[in-house]
Amino acid sequence: MRSRDAALDGIRAVAALGVWLLHVGSNTGVMYREGMYAWMMSRLGIAVPIFFLLSGLLLYRPWARAVIEDTPRPRPLRYLWRRVLRVMPVYWLVTGLALWAWSSFDWTGWAKWMLLLQNYFPGDPTPDGLYQMWTLPIEMSFYVLLPVLAWALHKWARAGANRAVRLLAGIAVLPVVSVATVVVARTFEQPQLALWLPYHLVFFACGMAMAVLSVWIGHSRVIDSLAPQLLVLALLLYAVLSTELGGPRSLTLPTLSQSLWRVSLEAAVAVLLVAPFALASRPGSLRNRVIGNPVAAYLGRVSYSFFLWHAPVITLQLKLTGAQPFSADFTSVAVVSFVVTTLLSVGSYHLVESPVLRLSGRRSAAARPPGSPAPVPVAPAP
Repeated sequence: MRSRDAALDGIRAVAALGVWLLHVGSNTGVMYREGMYAWMMSRLGIAVPIFFLLSGLLLYRPWARAVIEDTPRPRPLRYLWRRVLRVMPVYWLVTGLALWAWSSFDWTGWAKWMLLLQNYFPGDPTPDGLYQMWTLPIEMSFYVLLPVLAWALHKWARAGANRAVRLLAGIAVLPVVSVATVVVARTFEQPQLALWLPYHLVFFACGMAMAVLSVWIGHSRVIDSLAPQLLVLALLLYAVLSTELGGPRSLTLPTLSQSLWRVSLEAAVAVLLVAPFALASRPGSLRNRVIGNPVAAYLGRVSYSFFLWHAPVITLQLKLTGAQPFSADFTSVAVVSFVVTTLLSVGSYHLVESPVLRLSGRRSAAARPPGSPAPVPVAPAP
């Protein structure tokens, strides 16, 4: 049985709530009003880089441990099977219902969405209630690529003396791929590249580097002592991100400069937010007790279902009330969508996610007690 990290579950819950609030704000028009509050709401998409970073951290850590500590490497086929069981069943449930209710696709359209291929056909319309699903093909692409990356990094690291340093040097290539992809996407006006994995590799790379550090140095006293300052700095950089420096709030494409600033600031905020919990976790500390409290930890466990359900729920609510675009009441949409989404998420977690996870041999448990060995937490999906 593998333990979960309550603090990282709490961060996952905060990220899921951020995506939900972003879509409540965009659907009600609040996000497009004047003022700093509206701008900060428009940048809640930072949740996606946080999800990507957590995936890199939790999924790569067993491979990093294998290189640094000579433990057995994960078996790729078993790992991929677990990823499919983790992501696909509840995704099929939510997506199938939304396609049945609001799309007119033929079997090819259904196949694209059910196989997570929708990002590779940018000309196709996005069905109502599924606008958040663009992140999942990126996640799945990383899942498929990770065993190959891990194998290459393993070979590279074991060819030298300091394996951890060599791992970090190898991982440092991935952000360069992201920057190059951003440049190509903006220079040659290829916005669809923002829906592909290379554009977002920097976030996964930050998580992979954090995984290496968590194995190599374990608990960092420096990060522990600086944790409050790091979290404040994350908030300040988020405020900077919430300006025109990070691009427009509408669907207007950002400039090359804005895109580079946005990717850089999002990566920095995600790292500063997660590092105090991934590299210096102390269950008794104030930050862990706040972010890893039982309610937040539980919401983190159901956060994947919450992420999937919230957009169809908001869409259905707006259709039933006949609200005009960008004019619905923010409070009513927020309250109703939160309650209904939470109930559906709890149901699908216990009736779909948990039973399927048991098939893969993975069970959820409480957070590890202080002083116990650091196991690999259950890997998240966004």
